[in-house]
Amino acid sequence: MKVFLLGHGIAYSRSPAMHNAAFETLGMDWTYELLDVAPADLPGAIDRLRAPDVGGANVTIPHKQSVMARLDGIDADAMRAHAVNTIAREGERLVGSNTDVAGVRAAMTEVGLEPGGANAVILGGGGSARAAAVALAGAHLTFVSRHPADDDLPGTVIAWSDTALPALTRAADLLLNATPLGRKEEMPIRPAALPKHGVVIDLVYVTGGTPLVRKARSLGLRTADGWGVLLAQGAASFEVWTGKAAPRAAMRQTLAP
Repeated sequence: MKVFLLGHGIAYSRSPAMHNAAFETLGMDWTYELLDVAPADLPGAIDRLRAPDVGGANVTIPHKQSVMARLDGIDADAMRAHAVNTIAREGERLVGSNTDVAGVRAAMTEVGLEPGGANAVILGGGGSARAAAVALAGAHLTFVSRHPADDDLPGTVIAWSDTALPALTRAADLLLNATPLGRKEEMPIRPAALPKHGVVIDLVYVTGGTPLVRKARSLGLRTADGWGVLLAQGAASFEVWTGKAAPRAAMRQTLAP
């Protein structure tokens, strides 16, 4: 059986190593492979998932929302997030779910944050940001988006150029980066705008931590980075595809925080 990662520009992904280690540990004749798909080629990729030798897929940038119209069913978390990151083949049907929500919940547990009543600033407006919003149910959400007038997001939406942004992030109980910024050593916001007393979660994972996470840690802030999120969402996806408990220890050994 094969499982794929559908995305574009995904050569950096550690998901193949993590999932193939899990399959090997459990003695399963399954493989996890990258499937780099441009937006125009998404329909053909979805058709490939319907083959009998495919168990499912993960979905990442830029397909988490556009893939939804091509599926036969979508679970509750994915509907709430308006984004899918996991697809399971159930007979002839493709069913979408969102295990990014579980990943963000694991990060919140790591930093000791209860979302109820918290002021959270989410950088980004895509599928990962929407999954974070589901995990943060009960928080007061502000999204920072490139296209604030066009985004239907469950909270206040402001532009990156908004002059209120530094004050909002400075006062936030949670700053969560749901953009790709950080993979190439850039910071999504200036260091002076980091929360004064809040926590920082960065969904990006790079060896040694992103600049955002490293700076936040140097200031004594509680942080969680994308490695833990990757493990938690990956374990949840594994269980969706296989019906087996994920071997988290074997999966964790493939990651290099």
